[in-house]
This record gives sequence, C-alpha cells and structure tokens, in this order.
Amino acid sequence: MVSAHGDPALRIRMHRNIIEAAQTCGVRKIVYTSISGATGNSAFSPVVESNRQSEKDVQSSGLEWVIGRNGIYIEPDLEYVDRYVEAGGITNCAGEGKCGYTSRPELARAYTRLLTSDEFDSKTVELLGLPVKQTELAEAINAAYGTQIKFQDMTPEDYRAERVSELGEFMGTVIAGIYEGIRQGNNDRPSDFESVVGRSHKSLGEMIQEFREAAG
Repeated sequence: MVSAHGDPALRIRMHRNIIEAAQTCGVRKIVYTSISGATGNSAFSPVVESNRQSEKDVQSSGLEWVIGRNGIYIEPDLEYVDRYVEAGGITNCAGEGKCGYTSRPELARAYTRLLTSDEFDSKTVELLGLPVKQTELAEAINAAYGTQIKFQDMTPEDYRAERVSELGEFMGTVIAGIYEGIRQGNNDRPSDFESVVGRSHKSLGEMIQEFREAAG
C-alpha cells in the first residue's frame, strides 16, 4: 500500500478504503510505505501525522502487516542539479539539520525483502541512509557532477513564501515543511535498512552515481 498523495485527511480515508478492500478480498498481508521522521512542529507535520494514523489503521486491520518508513528521496535533488547550478546553489531552510536520504532503487530492494519474507511481519522499520547536512549534499553533488554549488540557508518563513509562489499553496507549503522539519532534526533517524536487506544502505555518493548511470 503506497501512501497516497494529497490532503492529509484525504490520505487517511483513501488508505482506509484500501485496507477495507484488502479485508474483503482475502488479502493476507499489507506492506505499507509510510514516511520516516518525527512528527515535529513544521508545515509537513500534518502529512507525517496522517501516515502515523494510517500505520495504526494497518496494525488494527486484523491482517498481517509490515510498515516501512521511507527516508526523503534523493532523486528530486538530482533532477534539480541544472537549476541548482543556474541559481548558484541549493537554497532551502534546512539549516544545520541532518536528513537520512534514500533512493527508489534502495527502497525497491528493501520492499522486495519485506514482501517476500515473513521475518519482519508485525514490525515497523526505518528505511534510510546515513543522515547528512545540506552542505554535505552540495559537496557530494559537486564531486559527482563537477559543479561548484553551495548550500544557502533561508528562514522557514522566507522559504515557504518562495515555494508557495512557485508551486502553489498546498505543494509549496509541503515542500517548505519538509525542509523545516529537517532543520528541527525530525529526519535525523537511525536506520533498519541493513537488517532488512543484509547490507548497509548505499552512501550519498553511491546513490548519486547510480542515478547518473541510470539517466545515461
């Protein structure tokens, strides 16, 4: 069950519809792709809270279950490299906060294991890499792409206004809230990836290289 997109209250209802359908159709086990991070006090908090409610709904469904809490995807940053170069750097409100990034290929490996094994039934696992600062993200991108970008911090208020102006009220608020949460330390979490997959999560540099190779 992949977490839905949209308003937090709507997400909860959509997830409950899936759970009810699974119960009706005789599904034995639900594997839910939730999100990592403390609830915190950011504009992203309602999204995290909606995922936590859906986790509770899955756990009380009467079905076997596994919950994976995904870290922040690295791909959106890498898809923005040209824009970062044009702007002269990565600009957001994460400050000195650390974020445990992950990638879609890494998550695919983890969820293959969660779907095909009963070892992690009735468990919640954190799926993310080693937490890094935005300055470290900029350095890793520079090393891989030969760029010279730097991290530029903004206040949460200014960054939210900028994102809302470009992306609209809902998505701009959500994106700004993600980085405000990083600033608050909400995404500096321990990972269960190695216990699930049987090896360490790939490093930031390895994920960036894998992305570049896949993009051709």
